[in-house]
Amino acid sequence: MISIGKIKVIPIADESLGVRSMATFVETPDVKILMDAGVALAPIRYGKPPHPREFKALEEARKRIERYADRADIITISHYHLDHYTPPFKSIYTATDQDSVTRVYQDKIVLAKSFEMNINVRQMLRAKALYRSIKEKARKLVYVDGLSIDLGNTLVKFSKVYPHGPEGTRLGWVLMTTIINENASVLFAPDVQGPMSRNALKYILTEHPDVLILGGPPTYLSGVKVAKESVEEGLKSIALLSKVCKTLVLEHHLLRDIHWKEKVLRYLKGAMDNIVTASQILGRSETLLEAYRAQLYEKEPPDEEFLSRVKRYRR
Repeated sequence: MISIGKIKVIPIADESLGVRSMATFVETPDVKILMDAGVALAPIRYGKPPHPREFKALEEARKRIERYADRADIITISHYHLDHYTPPFKSIYTATDQDSVTRVYQDKIVLAKSFEMNINVRQMLRAKALYRSIKEKARKLVYVDGLSIDLGNTLVKFSKVYPHGPEGTRLGWVLMTTIINENASVLFAPDVQGPMSRNALKYILTEHPDVLILGGPPTYLSGVKVAKESVEEGLKSIALLSKVCKTLVLEHHLLRDIHWKEKVLRYLKGAMDNIVTASQILGRSETLLEAYRAQLYEKEPPDEEFLSRVKRYRR
């Protein structure tokens, strides 16, 4: 746990804990917030489905999300990728069933990105399906793009939308969330990928948070699906932001790369003194299961029954 002033920050799920997620629980004296209550596995990486260890980590993460959802007053949704919200369908890759949305969103205030503006078609369809599933379950569902909400001595501030990566990306847009209590602040910046966008970087610098929870760039896709120049912009942003906040929690896409630390260090003049991962905050060893999927298959080959079951599901 990180404590800054009267704000407590608890990572729930993340790549350093073996799954795709940025689920984070933030508590102040006024409110308990679960941000981005989603978790998922990559159906294919290195040409292979998730290893049994990944499915185990997924089930554990799903249980933690539901446990902290039960404690939360508010649940936020920054965007509608499957590792950032709980979908209303059954899937082995999100560890969800038809009742998952009830367990997460029932009687909660849901503060979500709009599905009517600044959204691509795929995310719009997902968002509409979620809306239909929770509109009678949630206590209140509010679209919060660019809004701020006062809750006692706590201010919850939502950004306007910023790109999911570089400007002009087809992956859509995301919201950032700043939680301020007295003189302490935490900024949750999922999937901005560094950020790669200079406008997103300017926004974070303007907010000047004490704790920044940041989705890093997908270095494992550099030059393949993402331009090298964009990935470099994301890494440069990390180096700059590490100088302006007390604690930088580095997460998500970046940690799908076995060599993520050395790639970040190339852009830092000093050591990673104030940069931590979710696993470090929780006092756990770093467990990059997706990044090491190929090695896991070599060291611990799954049995034929498991492989057949996953293959049938994909069909």
